[in-house]
Parts: sequence; C-alpha cells; structure tokens
Amino acid sequence: MAYLLVIGTRKGLFTARSEDRREWEVTGPHRLDEANDAGMSPVYTVGINPHTKRLLAGTESWHFGPSVWHSDDLGSTWSEPGAPPIAFPEDTGASLTRAWQFAFGADPDTVFAGVEPHALFRSSDGGTSFELVRALWDHPHRTEWFPGAGGAAIHTVLPGTLGSGRRSPEAVTVAMSTGGVYQTEDDGASWVPANRGISAGFLPDEEPEYGQCVHKVAAAPDGSFYAQNHHGVYRSADPAADGWSRIEEGLPTDFGFAMVAHPHRPESALNFPVVSQEVHFPPGNRLSAYRTDDGGKSWRAVNQGLPEEAYFGIVLRDAACTDGAQVPGFYFGTRSGDVYAATDDGESWHQVAAHLPDVLCVRAAEV
Repeated sequence: MAYLLVIGTRKGLFTARSEDRREWEVTGPHRLDEANDAGMSPVYTVGINPHTKRLLAGTESWHFGPSVWHSDDLGSTWSEPGAPPIAFPEDTGASLTRAWQFAFGADPDTVFAGVEPHALFRSSDGGTSFELVRALWDHPHRTEWFPGAGGAAIHTVLPGTLGSGRRSPEAVTVAMSTGGVYQTEDDGASWVPANRGISAGFLPDEEPEYGQCVHKVAAAPDGSFYAQNHHGVYRSADPAADGWSRIEEGLPTDFGFAMVAHPHRPESALNFPVVSQEVHFPPGNRLSAYRTDDGGKSWRAVNQGLPEEAYFGIVLRDAACTDGAQVPGFYFGTRSGDVYAATDDGESWHQVAAHLPDVLCVRAAEV
C-alpha cells in the first residue's frame, strides 16, 4: 500500500509519497500550469477524494485570483476548469476571496467547499464546478458574522453527521470564524446554530446563540465532535441537543487552531496548543502535540521525535490530519516549514520534510 501526503504552503504545493510511512519522497513545488510562476502561488486548502483519489487544491494566483485545480493522477498533472469553479451569483454582490476547506460526501461526485467570505458551495461533478448553498448564505444571522483575524471563513465542513451517532447523507456540520457551528439535516435547505456552551469572551454576551470564533471542529468515529475555539477546547456528543463541554484541563493553554480526532477511537484526539491570541508560539517554545485517550478528561504531551531545542512555528487549523488507516498515521506541518508524521498510532514522530515554505494545510491518504 502506498501513502500520499499533500502539503499546501504559502509558496506552492508539495507532495510526499511513501510505501511504509517511514521513508518519504518529497516533490514540489508542483507547477500547476505555465502561468503559475513556477508553482509559487499560495495553496490554502487541499483535498483527497476518498472515493476517486482525485486531488483538489484551492490556490490564489497573484494575477488571476483564486481558483480550484484538480489532478486525477495523484499530482503528476493538474487541470483548471475553463470557467471559474467557484463563483458567487451576481445578486449576492460578493466575490470569492479563497477556498478554505474541501470535504467529500457519500456520493463520489459530491464535494463541498467552505470559502471566504462565509459561504458553502457544493459540487456534483467531483469538484470541477460548484454551486452556492443558498440557504446558508441567506441565513438571517449571516450579516452578523464577521471576519476573525484569519478572515471571514467557513473552515470546517463535516458531511454526514450531526452527533449522537445520527448519520445521514443530508446532514452537514460547518464551523466558521466568526459565527460558530451550524448544522443542517435537510441537505442544506435549512440551518441552525449549535453553539451552546462555547464561549465568546470578546462579545458582551460571553455565551451567545452564535458569533463564536470556532477555530476547528473534528468529528470522532461515533459521531461526536471535538472543537478548538478561539479560547477553549470542547467536546460534544450532540451539539444541538446537549451543547458543548470544556475539556482543556491538562493542556498548557486553551488557545490553538488545529484539532484531529482519532479515526477509530472516539475517546482519542490530538490538539496543538498555542500560547495565546497575542503570542503565536508553542507553549514554552517547545513543539508538541497533546493527546487525550479519555475524551478530554486528561491530556499528555506526545513529543518523542520532535525538536528538543527552542521552536517557534505553530500548527495552523488545517495543517494537521490523519490518513484514516487501520493503524492510523497522524501528520502535521508548521509555519516554520517542517512536516512530521506519527505512524505508530500517534505515539512518536519522525520528520517528513524540512525547510518548506510556511505550511498552510496537510491531507493524507492511502492510495
């Protein structure tokens, strides 16, 4: 079995291939086309379709603007549609800043894109073209969603689950900065906020119905959720019914961006703390991942194989993932351009790549 790691950076797209998840062949930056400035465009999101293995890359050309490219040969060649793949209808008065997230539905051709400004798009042709999910755009709360420090982005899209094991191809959970968590169970025809228990210390009402700056939500295999908020780490079995509970006790800070759920064990997840909203360094200037195996009741540092010297690069919200294998590999990249993998079920790390540009996003899969 081969494994593929797709890495989006501030200066281009890189890939890494491995047969054993220990030795990696890193290539890039990939040149998407002859006008791509030798592959130097920033790549804010990548996706690997689990059904077809088509790769998607959300790029931003300094000259031509944002677009979505796809590859059907694991990154060897890339194509861009003739028409803009993601475009707002004229009556919205909006224009695409960039794509922030790709997610895949149960149907092989269904792809969701979370974008900036706050919107969700859906593709029925594998990511070649997308249509606006109008009911979320027209939601009465949308005018009160505002940009976080990273932009007005829907950065989490989780198709198929609502919590408490409730699964349906018509269900989608999204999260955004700022606005919080919203869910649909009727294929996007209506949306409800699901933020009870998540704090918003920057607002007069610290626990509003919506308006939270949720940084990332990860779905566990039993349908429950983990969330990293602007401040606070949370878990919920069913956000709409039960709300969220804080679980950051045992972590060095309650601030961060990335969160990864174990693909097979609901009680296990990885978190990547950051000092604070003002200080974007790892706590103690030590690069570490933190792991819970009891649903957030306790956390422990998992840093075997990571640098022991002072380190200043952090892990962004989309720069950590799992490959979902039977013995899962976990991966993350940093703003210092280093990429690490843990392929012994997340207990020790080894370096995949070093000295890349600022890592923005990482995705991995068996191929």
